[in-house]
Amino acid sequence: MKAFVLLLALAALPAPAQAGVSGFIIVNGTDAALADVTIRRAGTESWTKLGATPSPGANQAVDFKDRDCAFDIRADVGGKPVTWAAVNLCEVKSVTLKSDSAAGPWVDYDAP
Repeated sequence: MKAFVLLLALAALPAPAQAGVSGFIIVNGTDAALADVTIRRAGTESWTKLGATPSPGANQAVDFKDRDCAFDIRADVGGKPVTWAAVNLCEVKSVTLKSDSAAGPWVDYDAP
């Protein structure tokens, strides 16, 4: 009987928060147009088209949900392929994709 009561008590506890992506805003922080924006779980092979192609300085909401947090984002920036590796999309409001010839690609985050 005590085990049954313990199980009932454990069942009443709130479930732990699930990590994962539940949508975000992508900001084009480059000086060029973005095209063919795709995403994949970091280090995997399969890319998925995001559809977001904001012009320089503009942003676009992305309806993307996944249980993981780390993703690679790839886009053609001014006609050249650029990959932002291991971008953490959990608990962020927006990500600003930036890139230049000296520093390479990087991301700035805006948390809620």
